[in-house]
Amino acid sequence: MNHPITPPPELVQHWADKLAWSKDQVVFTRAAQWGADQELEACIEEVQVIYGEGIGACIRDFRRPKPLSLKEQALLALSKLPPNRDCGAAHETIRRALEQLNDE
Repeated sequence: MNHPITPPPELVQHWADKLAWSKDQVVFTRAAQWGADQELEACIEEVQVIYGEGIGACIRDFRRPKPLSLKEQALLALSKLPPNRDCGAAHETIRRALEQLNDE
């Protein structure tokens, strides 16, 4: 009997093939992530039946946060720079320019 989170044979074969040219750590981490993602989605489905669709997105966002965009990283780095009278105007110009960029 297959467990509901058993990977399909094609995916297992893909991971096995990848072991020939990739580090074990990378392949096994991918496999573990796949299993964790399957479990998360199964749990979200169950919770949504009781609490509604909105809770699923909240759980997913909390457990699988998206990395900061380059814009967000730059703004964060800029905010950590110490204030400097000589660079105040440049700092403000850079901040405003970053805020106008798309979050891609």
